[in-house]
Amino acid sequence: MSKLSAEDKAELQSLLKQLLRSINDRIADAESTECAEEILLHLEETDKNFHNYEFVRYLRQYVESSLGTVVEEETKSLTRGDGQHGIGSGLDTLIHAVIQSTRDSTEYQQMMQNLKNTMTMVVESLINKFEEDQMRKEEMLKEKQQSQSNSQYTDNCSDSDSSFNQSYAFIRQEQLQALADKLDSSRPKEMRWEALQALCCVNPADVLSCECWSSLRRNLCAALTDPDLSDDVLQFFAKSFSSSPLNVTREIYTSLAKSVEASFMSQKRSFPTGSATMDINRPEISRLLKQIRLMNDFQKEVTTFWIRHPEKYMEEVIESTLYLLSFHHQHTSDPPATDKVLKPIHLLALLDIKATWFKKWMHGCYSRTVVLRLLDRKYKSLVVAALQQCIHYSESCERSSDETTDPQSAEPQSVGSVQRSVYTGKELEYAVFVHSLCVLGKLLIYSNGRKLFPIRMRERKDPVSLTDLVVILINIMYQHPKPTHIDASDTDSLSPSCLVMEVLWMICERTECAADCLYPTPVIETLLAPLIALLNGQQTKFKFPAATLILIADILARIASTDRGLALFLYEKNLVVADSERTFPADVVVQLTLRLLENELSTINESDRTHSLCGAFIFVCRQIYNSCEGLQVLQPYGLHKAIAAAWKKTSSLSERVPTPVPGATSATCTQELQDMLIWEETLLDSLLNFAVTPKGLMLLQQTGAINDCVSFMFSRFTKKLQVSRCEKFGYGVMVTQVAATAPGIAALHSSGFVQALAVELWSVLECGREDVAVVHPKPTPMDPIDGSCLKSFLSFVNLLSSSRSVWELLGRQPLANKSEYTLREVPTSIPDLIDRLIAMNSNAKIQSLFHYEQSHTFGLRLLSVLCSNLDSFLLLESQYYICSMLLKSQGENVPELDTDDGEFIIDNLSVERNHVLVRVSVVGGPSERKLPPRALQEGEDPYPWPMFSKYPLPHCYTLNPTKNHQNPLDSLQISTFPPLSKDLKYEENWMEICRRQYSKAMTSKPNILTGKVLADLLEKVVAHLSNSSTECFFPPAQYKAEEKSLTSVVLSSVEQLGINTCIRYGSDLKLLTDDAVNDSTLLMKHIKIFLSTQKIKTASELITHQDGYPGHDWLSSTVFLIMAGDMNRSLGLLLNLSCLLTSAFIWPARIDASVHFPVEVADSGIPPLYWCTAHYVEMLLKAEVPLVHSVFRMSGFTPSQMCLHWLTQCFWNYLDWTEICHYISTCVVMGPDYQVYMCVSIFKHLQPDILQLTQSQELQVFLKEDPIRGFEVGDYLPFMEELERSYRHLVLTDMKTIRNSVQ
Repeated sequence: MSKLSAEDKAELQSLLKQLLRSINDRIADAESTECAEEILLHLEETDKNFHNYEFVRYLRQYVESSLGTVVEEETKSLTRGDGQHGIGSGLDTLIHAVIQSTRDSTEYQQMMQNLKNTMTMVVESLINKFEEDQMRKEEMLKEKQQSQSNSQYTDNCSDSDSSFNQSYAFIRQEQLQALADKLDSSRPKEMRWEALQALCCVNPADVLSCECWSSLRRNLCAALTDPDLSDDVLQFFAKSFSSSPLNVTREIYTSLAKSVEASFMSQKRSFPTGSATMDINRPEISRLLKQIRLMNDFQKEVTTFWIRHPEKYMEEVIESTLYLLSFHHQHTSDPPATDKVLKPIHLLALLDIKATWFKKWMHGCYSRTVVLRLLDRKYKSLVVAALQQCIHYSESCERSSDETTDPQSAEPQSVGSVQRSVYTGKELEYAVFVHSLCVLGKLLIYSNGRKLFPIRMRERKDPVSLTDLVVILINIMYQHPKPTHIDASDTDSLSPSCLVMEVLWMICERTECAADCLYPTPVIETLLAPLIALLNGQQTKFKFPAATLILIADILARIASTDRGLALFLYEKNLVVADSERTFPADVVVQLTLRLLENELSTINESDRTHSLCGAFIFVCRQIYNSCEGLQVLQPYGLHKAIAAAWKKTSSLSERVPTPVPGATSATCTQELQDMLIWEETLLDSLLNFAVTPKGLMLLQQTGAINDCVSFMFSRFTKKLQVSRCEKFGYGVMVTQVAATAPGIAALHSSGFVQALAVELWSVLECGREDVAVVHPKPTPMDPIDGSCLKSFLSFVNLLSSSRSVWELLGRQPLANKSEYTLREVPTSIPDLIDRLIAMNSNAKIQSLFHYEQSHTFGLRLLSVLCSNLDSFLLLESQYYICSMLLKSQGENVPELDTDDGEFIIDNLSVERNHVLVRVSVVGGPSERKLPPRALQEGEDPYPWPMFSKYPLPHCYTLNPTKNHQNPLDSLQISTFPPLSKDLKYEENWMEICRRQYSKAMTSKPNILTGKVLADLLEKVVAHLSNSSTECFFPPAQYKAEEKSLTSVVLSSVEQLGINTCIRYGSDLKLLTDDAVNDSTLLMKHIKIFLSTQKIKTASELITHQDGYPGHDWLSSTVFLIMAGDMNRSLGLLLNLSCLLTSAFIWPARIDASVHFPVEVADSGIPPLYWCTAHYVEMLLKAEVPLVHSVFRMSGFTPSQMCLHWLTQCFWNYLDWTEICHYISTCVVMGPDYQVYMCVSIFKHLQPDILQLTQSQELQVFLKEDPIRGFEVGDYLPFMEELERSYRHLVLTDMKTIRNSVQ
């Protein structure tokens, strides 16, 4: 092998030098030589660019050329089958053997020796060259020092940069003293200039710590007044600011501030008023500008580090600044009328027009406390001056409002953004106004800043309060709105309207600040005065009416989007409309919105009546009607109808817009179409937001636009767009609210939303992250529902929470049950998902899943949540025979199929199936049934709960009902109510006595109100109320069934399953005998015949309207159990109950598609239980249990869905039987509005659990699957009575209007 040539050595030397430069930083950071050696030895492991270095590539090529032949020969020798070195233990062993043979070869030894010698020579050459370079540098340094030996200072810059790209030489105290003497004002200017040049090359910390600093500072400040020396002094100050700590720089800053102060005090400067100009390039002005510019730069940077220093340093900086800005307000006299005094604030406003320095000082509490304390105690004149600027500007606007020209036509369109040298007097004044407005705006958002008000002014008799200031700002906004848009941009961010809007926006975002500044009556009157004038037919005095009204609408929307602001709009009657008549702000806003929608405002020019203006006020109304209490106020105005009519008109017009043709002016046509489409989307979006509340969803359904609105929502949902600028959360609540109803879920299905959810679920459950798993294998999930699937799981829980949704999506939909499934076949509907994930009844389905156990577990968990709704379970069981399928799967999950010894394989799926089977087979409250856990236990028996593959299920899952011990005297007292009198004057008195006794018994001894006592009480109360003409809400029942008609009635499979469930529950409670099934069936037939006469013939295409009531009549079954299986008493009670208002809410089957409702309401498929009861539950929750209301809003789930779930099945599986009876009796005796109070009480009871489980995203599953533990109606009856006193006038009154059309 040949040795390296001279050219190779030179190349190797260059490559090695390049490598060392590349890793110079890593070697320089090493603490010792040993550490540097370790870095080099492990460079391949730690440097990702190791193999890209040219030196490494050269070595690799050299090794390959030297040893390539040896490696090939050794490989061939070792792989021969008959060789003495044959290898048969794998590739790794072969590689190891080749390496070992190569290292033992002569070629390898020779290569290493040559490489070692060459590298030694290369390294020595590099070292020698480095030493020569160092000696040459030292000689040059000595020569330079000798040439400057007579100098008093050195200006020696190092090759290595410091953090500020400069370095300084050391200097002695004697030298600094000499420099201070040379800077004395009595010395020649050239000597002072040379001393300044020398000083700039010295470390500022040495200068500021020297003994002569005080005299040096005086001389520097004196030099600032000299035009020839000022720039050099500022250069020294700038270096000091950039390289010294605060304890040093504060000295520089205060000196600079005093110098500026002295300049203004020694020579009074002025600037011309009006349109006359001032040139800031004048030497005296330019010099002051540079000084203030340096101060301003320091002001904006000092906030990043002054918290690390004592507060006194910061206080010195702040006080020197405030003193400078307030000095001339205290010590100057008024200038001539033609000129005005030039003050530091004018120059500071030119440099920092939006007071960035002040905003930064007010941002942190550390500095804000000092600023506000000093403003309050010593420098309140600054606030007075800023306030005076705003007042002066507002008055000048008012004085010139009748003039033909704008007094602010010279507003600085480019002040603060473009470099200029000439400014008019108006522009200077405007810059100070902008600066003052920004300072005041920052003061207003902090409580201690607002405490500076009220402020006394010399020109005003009364002090200026916070309210006065806000009114002044609003009036400024009125005078100078920006036409067509309100968003500040680079060109209009300094316009008065944008500046005022920024301040008002900041105020709106802070609750306490808004309460102090925006909510007082004078402010609201100022904002709404233009609206009231328009409603009264008066002309506005605005130059741009549309632009001004849009600004007003923006502020009103932000106010209405907060709870406190919404309450002000709805309940504070503080606006004078006309003739001393007072009204609510919400009334004014909605009336103007309706006028705009109908184009009835003749006082506004047609060109100003734009869609943007109308949309802005609709958006204000939207902040009101997307809350329950707000909708309650706006509903009588029929705003939803007006918006729907405008949308239909716009939609038809957009369809008639002609298609552009060649040669025509297509730009105008295209713009018209685009504007029309934007307006159409605005109206659709506004209609969609009615769906946030239950009653709003009913109103939306009545407009006929629900399908279009849901399609629009889906398009925005898929694009992940925000609901609006005032919404804190996305479309989750809206989707859940819509999915609770049959027409809503039908609209979601037709829009493609359900399909999108199914595809998304399948992609995360089965498909994973495409090819990423090859590089990063997906970890085995530890939880039953993996984190990646949790979002999809909760989405389906929200979507299928209501039984009506399940019926609408699954009714009459068979499962595919194919003999073969391809791996690329993706489910696109709910039946498909059930077929692939739940109904695992064939090997084809199992083999079609990539993650069988995980996917089937997901399906079983979803099935468990679905089956918590009894009506949903009855549908699944009647159509798909879920129980038989699960039992069969359990039977196959045994060690040996041929044996029947009761042993099961305990795995994740068998435990999940066992849980679901027990859940659907046993009915009962928290103390009436025992559900097996889903997790294994520690110990010898990890799962002690018996599994089963056929009925009956083990008795351990059914608990003995609690026995109610009654005192016979108590029972006698309750059961002997005053006899019903035929004298009508005692009728109401009897019910009052009954209610008082009931309330007393429930709060003291609730257990006596059970069994026969409760049955007698219900029977008497219902009979008494049904015989009263004032209490009969519906016509009395005229029912007489014949035996022939009974035999012709055929109960559906769902009704039969419901009867069986009722009988099982009654048997477990020891309330029914063995032959009760016949009586229960007979009762259901009677009720079915009776209710069939109470229904309309609907033309709706909804599945829930095709086969009668969608589900089982749980109230009839509850009454049957209360009457201990007595069919005649049960039927009599139900028939009497049917004429009472209470029946419309506690008996969902009775009111379904009822003839007593308007056709459009009965045909809607939305029960009053949802749009009335659930609506008021949400409204009362917000007022009485606000934390729970907020949690629901954040989670995307809604209280209305749980109310609909609980109330539809009469709390079966959620409360114990005693509490179910008390729920029924409370609603009958105390009134139907107690149904609302009951639900609110339950949420209040569950509040701790709700708050805790929301954090772990378990809220929905907890509310659906877990019973309501520890709740007793008697414990919360006093709370319900308080709610009655506060809300009955509202709730019960609205309940009585359910027979009217929903307007």
